[in-house]
Amino acid sequence: MSDAPRSPAKLGFYLTPEHECPYLPERTARTAFADPTAAPGLRAQTVLAEAGFRRSGGILYRPNCPSCTACVPLRLAVEAFQPNRTQRKLVARNADLVATRVALTPTPEQLALFTRYQQERHPEGAMFAEDAERYLAYFASGFSATQAVELRHEGRLVAVMVIDQLLDALSAVYTYFDPGSGARSLGTYSVLWQVEETRRLKLRWLYLGYLIEETRKMAYKAAFRPQQRLIGGAWREA
Repeated sequence: MSDAPRSPAKLGFYLTPEHECPYLPERTARTAFADPTAAPGLRAQTVLAEAGFRRSGGILYRPNCPSCTACVPLRLAVEAFQPNRTQRKLVARNADLVATRVALTPTPEQLALFTRYQQERHPEGAMFAEDAERYLAYFASGFSATQAVELRHEGRLVAVMVIDQLLDALSAVYTYFDPGSGARSLGTYSVLWQVEETRRLKLRWLYLGYLIEETRKMAYKAAFRPQQRLIGGAWREA
């Protein structure tokens, strides 16, 4: 991470040609992204998160589709967030899990879990990591303050959360988990864990990426309330 935060105003931004939408395949998309050769500091990353940008590897990006607004940036104000009854039960159900911060460089155990998750949950996708180099291309960068957190049950790895820390927020980069642990709802539980971690660090926001109500894999985020959505350039309560 750069010691001298770089203003977003000094970053170059680019726009891709139209390409197949990764979320709604019947549509095309365009993506805006910051100069991948730059190393934006923590302040710039924070400002870009507020503007709806996400990070994938060394790329900070956001959808910029002229005829579609399906991807809605979403964040939780963690002090205002109230888990519903189902979410409270879920926290209790997973009280036997142990969370541990680990190096971002993956172990063979993590790679095996990531591969199984992708094969069973996203077989149509392109995120397959046969080795640490490919894995790090998805999740690491030369500028972000990124950590990985393992969740284990009786020593067995059941989930990994990749998280960026910003000036006033955590950003949920990616979570993968044992697809055979359905009763634990580990995707939802991971969000609830990150809410509590954001509170513990005395940060204000937890960024959850894009809410896409037209696709089931992204629509689950609507269940976390109250939440804020970036609509028309302004964050609005929902």
